[in-house]
Amino acid sequence: MNTHRLHVEFDKHRGLQEQLRETLVNAILTGIFPVDEALPSCRQLAAQLGVSRNTTALVFESLVSDGYLVSRPRSGFYLHPDYHPGCLPVSGNAPECSADAPKWGNRLRKSPSQFESIMKPAHWMHYRYPFIYGQPDTRSFPMTQWRSTSRWLNGGMRDHQWLVDQVDQDVPMLLEQIRTRILPKRGIVAGNDEILVTLGSQNALFLLAQLLMRRGVKVGVESPGFREGINTFLLHDADIVVHDVDEQGIVLGDRPACDYYYVTPGHQVPTGVTMSVARRHQLMEQARLADTVIIEDDYDSESNFADNPLPALKASDRSGRVIYVSSLSKALSPGLRLGFMVADPELIDELRALRRLMYRHPPANIQYQMAHFLAQGYYETHLRRYREESSRRWDRLHQTLNKLMPECRRIPGSEQANAFWLSAPEGINTEMLTWRAAHAGVLIEPGHRHFLCDAPPNNYFRMGFHAIATEDIMPGVETLRHQLLRG
Repeated sequence: MNTHRLHVEFDKHRGLQEQLRETLVNAILTGIFPVDEALPSCRQLAAQLGVSRNTTALVFESLVSDGYLVSRPRSGFYLHPDYHPGCLPVSGNAPECSADAPKWGNRLRKSPSQFESIMKPAHWMHYRYPFIYGQPDTRSFPMTQWRSTSRWLNGGMRDHQWLVDQVDQDVPMLLEQIRTRILPKRGIVAGNDEILVTLGSQNALFLLAQLLMRRGVKVGVESPGFREGINTFLLHDADIVVHDVDEQGIVLGDRPACDYYYVTPGHQVPTGVTMSVARRHQLMEQARLADTVIIEDDYDSESNFADNPLPALKASDRSGRVIYVSSLSKALSPGLRLGFMVADPELIDELRALRRLMYRHPPANIQYQMAHFLAQGYYETHLRRYREESSRRWDRLHQTLNKLMPECRRIPGSEQANAFWLSAPEGINTEMLTWRAAHAGVLIEPGHRHFLCDAPPNNYFRMGFHAIATEDIMPGVETLRHQLLRG
């Protein structure tokens, strides 16, 4: 009888059967069980792990059904012959001679890893005071409704169309929901042939850059601005033309027009400024006169909790000059990576063909599930609660900063943005402040990497408020102030 002891640190948030099966499958695939001995019996394993015998019996039966084990009457469970040593796949070995390995540095046309980027700790959720931007409060995710849509998607009576490769097409149900429920709130009227579903806004920008940009193409961008968008344009050899940002948004000045402008007019990244009506008119008129195309990144359109936000630039576009990019998952779950573009049908056709060559289409099951989530009204219910909670958190952080850190100023015009862009007093290096604050359990983001200049100011920083519990905002700011006073 096999006496191998299995060790399982059960996670209370996961099912016992799921975790036990995972452990046994891993043990089988790594070859730790002898082929001529029975595995521990259901009773033995249950006693060893402190679970019920029924739990272990159900797991063993499922492994027999799936061909990992065989059951021998009055003898026990044994490895299936397919999983005996010699039948398991052999792991590859490292090259014996590193001198024979390819010199990847000589082969790479570009090194994206060398681009300036905004880094965020992967373990941000372990900080006591995570004032991190772009991450959600996972407790607010509408899990019950999302499970309901999953049951609908996987129901036995349904025609499971999501199992079929859609080639280059999007799910019609989702296109219709975007067209009739999402776009009208931004003042946009579009047909299904003007919409393309993407793997988030970042993917949309990559598709556009791949198709439209090359060396010599001038792209006007905001500074400070969205680094990952700018990096995408740089990757495709575009010439970046830097424009400052003030309390009205991008500053156009009297410089020659660009081939493209990339702007975030709803809430500018990272300052949070809303582009004024006058500045919008100036941008649209300049684009018309110079035959320029505007890429409008309305990344937080659904999470915008300002009262009566201005319509999208695309809403006043009568000539197909504005390419509209937005997200379906920013306010719901950034990990879903689901967004969309609205543009002239001719451009959408080419983007669809390009997307087919890259990954064909976003996963159809997620598209169907999101479409049903929208159709049932779950999305709008979640957004209403999200906006109400965002408004409360914004007010709490705003009042706390005014009280405890009045020397850190917010740029005018950034009210009700999804993060606070703050300038510390001159002489404060916010990269050092970020380092000290992190060691005290406070997570903020230094701002210098958002600027596109040789000597960026080092006294700016950004604070989000969605990932931190509301009751932790004040003690978190108190801790941050203590680190700020250290200089």
